[in-house]
Formats: sequence, C-alpha cells, structure tokens
Amino acid sequence: MFDETEDHDHAHTQNRFAVIPTPEKLNADPQFTGKGIRIAFLDSGFFPHPDIHERIVTFHDVSGGQNELHQPLEPRSFQWHGTQTTVSCAGNGKLCDGIYRGIASEAELVLVRVSDENGAIPDQNIELGLQWILDNREKYNIRVLNMSLGGDANLPSAESKIDQLAEECVKQGIVVIVAAGNSADEVPIPPANSPSVITVGGYSDENQFDEADFELYHSSYGVTADGTIKPEVIAPAMFVAAPILPKTADYIAAETLAHLLTQPDYKLKKAVSEHWKKADLSEEILTLQNVSDIREAIENEIQNRKIIATHYQYVDGTSFAAPITASVVAQMLEANPKLTPFAVKDLLISTAQRLMHFPAIRQGFGVVHAQRALAEAQKETHVFEYENYMPPRIDGEMITFFYHNDEAEAVNLAGDFNNWNESSTPFFKDADGIWMAKIPALNSGKYRYKFVVNQTNWLEDPSNGLKEEDGFGGFNSILHII
Repeated sequence: MFDETEDHDHAHTQNRFAVIPTPEKLNADPQFTGKGIRIAFLDSGFFPHPDIHERIVTFHDVSGGQNELHQPLEPRSFQWHGTQTTVSCAGNGKLCDGIYRGIASEAELVLVRVSDENGAIPDQNIELGLQWILDNREKYNIRVLNMSLGGDANLPSAESKIDQLAEECVKQGIVVIVAAGNSADEVPIPPANSPSVITVGGYSDENQFDEADFELYHSSYGVTADGTIKPEVIAPAMFVAAPILPKTADYIAAETLAHLLTQPDYKLKKAVSEHWKKADLSEEILTLQNVSDIREAIENEIQNRKIIATHYQYVDGTSFAAPITASVVAQMLEANPKLTPFAVKDLLISTAQRLMHFPAIRQGFGVVHAQRALAEAQKETHVFEYENYMPPRIDGEMITFFYHNDEAEAVNLAGDFNNWNESSTPFFKDADGIWMAKIPALNSGKYRYKFVVNQTNWLEDPSNGLKEEDGFGGFNSILHII
C-alpha cells in the first residue's frame, strides 16, 4: 500500500469558517473508535489518503482495471467521493492534528471500487461489488458495509439483484448502511429500498449545537416500490468535514491560501504577487492596495471553496450521513462484537430521536444518537437472528408478531383486527428476550396495527417497514394478508 513520506504544510489549525468535528456533532464517546472492526466501502474510487492508508486491509476493483491502491501523480475525479466518504467515517485526522477525525478512527478498511473508467457506476458493477463482499466476508472479517451510491432503476426488491445481494449480506452477518439519496422529490431506490439495510437520510445542524437550529436535508424519502417507508434514521448531511485530495490543484490552492493568511501585513502584498496563481486567485487581487481588502479577498476564496482547515473542506449529502452512521455502528460492534445486524438496527432506531416540528416520514425514527446507541449495545445480552426479528410471520393458522425491548414491563398488540383494544392481545417474553404475540390467521386484506408498551406508549413495529402515517405525527404498521 501507499506509504506517505512526503512533507506537508503542517499549519493544521482551523480557520474561522471551521465546522464542528463529527465526533463533537454527535457527542460520541471517545473511548470507542471502531478498533478491531472492519468496515467495507463500495464506492466510485479511492485515494490512499494519509488519514486512512495505514488501516487499509485490502483494495479490490470489480472491473479489474486497477490491481492495487497506489498513489497516482494526481487523483482522478472519481476517487474524490469514495475517499471523502471513507475518511468522514474512519479518518484519523493525520493532516489536521486529529481535529477532523472520524468516529471510527481506528477501524480497518476494505475498499471496493465499483466505477468504470469514466467514473460511472453501472448496476452490474454494484452487483459485482456486493458479490465480492459476500465471497470475502469471512476472509476479511467484514462486519459493516457502507454504500453511498444507488442503482439506476426504481425496482421492488424481488426484481432487484442489488437488493437481493444486500439482503444476503445482512443475513450473512454484515450490517449494511446505505445513503437514502439527495432528492426530496424521489423515493429511495436499490439498494436503499432493501428492507433489512439501514437507510440513512440527512439533517443539517446549521453548524450549531442547539437542536432548535437543526433543519432537515433534502433527502430522498417515502414509500418505496415495495411499500416500505425509508429512511430508518437521519444523520449529519451538511457541514461535514472531509479531506481535500493530495496532489490536486484544489489541495495546492488550499495550502497556498492558508499560507497567505499567515503572512504579516507588511509581507502580504509581496506574498500574493508571488503566489496568487498557485492559490487560484483572480488576477484582480493584484490591483488591491489595502491589506484588509486583500485579506478579505483571500478569505472569500477560502469560504467559496468551503475550506475549513489547510487540508479539509466541508461537504454535504446523504453520502456522508451514511458513513457517519457506519462509524457509530463500528463503535457498537467494538463494544459488543456479538451483536447481529438485526440487533444493531433495532438498537440504532430505538435510540434515535425525532426532530420536533418535522414530518416523521422524512426522518424515520429520527437522528442517530451515538451515546444512547452505544450504551444500549453495551447492555444487550440477547442474540437476534433473522427468524426472531422480522415482520409478522404466518405460521399455519397463526400470525406471530415480534418485538424487542428489555426495559418494557408489558407489551400489547392493538390493531383494527381487535378494535384497537390495548389490552386484549398481550405479548409474552421468551428465553431469548424477544416479546411475541400470536393471533389467529386473518382473512385476506390490509390491516393496521401498533404495539402498546407499558400501557401508554403506542409504537409502530420497528421490524416492519410497511407502514403509513397515522394522522397524529406517527405511523401505523401494515400487515397484508393475501
């Protein structure tokens, strides 16, 4: 792998346009860094960035065009996206004195390039990438897979090879995290519509800590081709720190701009006259006589380029909300390696918190809460398998409902099949810690239901993505009997 030996400008301090580092955004526990957890990324391409290169376990190009991850003379455009998503999840902040490290800063990485030579990502390449993950999951002990990409067609899962492969990854023990997409006018499509993956939408914290300032990002959301509602959770999708790729013109310009700002007033004009081209500044800056005007022009360029520190900029998109969520999952698995993908998903959504005054359908269960998810992962002693964490299952003449909540004292099933009676159909807890309720098989039709926890808290079924808005700011879960 690439060995970073060249010198860098080590003026790593943030500028006044700096954004809140991701671990601080989520108030993540610094004791857990994803150590011992391997995260795979399917993306357009990658550069062996200093923030991650020492922890890259392997690299694979599905097209066979790139045999190894090496340091090119200049990165190609398709390498930006995968590098930035990976570093936003697991970078150690080497080029910023650790300020803009990811939450999973010690996780190990498996990188799979799925773009063609033009940087496009055809469905066939996504399928090849997923199949490679399945074929090599045991060899590389892959626990988490991040996909900040999408297919070309809006298909039901039964007709999508991408979805079927994603579902198989989950069944084989991999937590699959997928970006929802960036258009509020569209619904998530494969692989984001896959029922068992964790689909992540976005929000903006407006670069503030106060939740009252938060806004929803224009993520894709809604009822998928299967009838499930996505996303499950939301995570930061604006003002996210990411690296500027070394050896690019943008990198040279950013370093030069940072250098110019450090110059004392008496040196600034001379420095600008010598370096304005490297900084990619307009020649008009040479006509400015006032030092404060020159500094303002330099800062305007820094702001236009979204530069937040010498080697970093801020980015936006659910492409970054997804890997941030993956980094929280890596913490959970580090704390409790026995967690299955179904347990991780359950704990992640059950600890999320919805933003008030915004539609639930756009945010799923709400904002990922790193500390709560980690705390619940540490406490969890049960093993969730596919058979006991799933939507209602028809067994002969009975229908079985499943629910997990170790803190619950009582759980009841209420729906239009029992006149929404909150006490007539109790759940019983089995030895595996799963609450179960059984009712006689129903006639063909569409049924709505909820779980009533501790007699007061009415919830949708977290294992069932089929649901509809209930008219009160929440959801009814949906059961279709054919």
